[in-house]
Amino acid sequence: MNLTQNELYELILAAVLIVALIAVIAWASAQRRRKESLRLQQRFGPEYVRSVNELGRAKAETELAAREKRVATLTLLALPAAEAAKFRDAWVAIQARFVDDPKASVVEADHLVYDLMAKRGYPMGDFERRAADISVDHPGVVANYRAARAIALRDERGEAGTEELRKAVVHYRALFQELLEVRDPPPHVIPRRPVSVS
Repeated sequence: MNLTQNELYELILAAVLIVALIAVIAWASAQRRRKESLRLQQRFGPEYVRSVNELGRAKAETELAAREKRVATLTLLALPAAEAAKFRDAWVAIQARFVDDPKASVVEADHLVYDLMAKRGYPMGDFERRAADISVDHPGVVANYRAARAIALRDERGEAGTEELRKAVVHYRALFQELLEVRDPPPHVIPRRPVSVS
């Protein structure tokens, strides 16, 4: 097969254009991945780092994006002020009992956080699923939840001292305070009286 010089130039030009198109597509794809990585890093913070260290970057980013989609389907509710006050009172009681019974306080703190999550509308599956769900909207405190839970499990085995139990309560408190979102009642509107000018 003999090609004329023009046909050869056209083939070379077509090949160059195809290679250039592939390069542009690859570059655009890499840019999208970088943007998505940056977005996930900013959204999840330390949870992003933990997930990448545990799973590798590609799997971690896939998992974090799946968490976002799953949590987006949930109906998470802020608590009415009166209900939030009951939770706050229960928390104050737990802290007050810590001096007399630190072990029971940690167990109660874990149960109160669990109840609060359930009341807010989080699915109450296993611990890792709960932590993953919390990480989407509360990435700054999910590490507290994991740390508190780890101490509580060590305490069940008789391996946690009082100082560790105190830290567990502090970790639970950080999570509790962030999860305790309150829906304020609508303000009472007072009708305005006409102002009389004398």
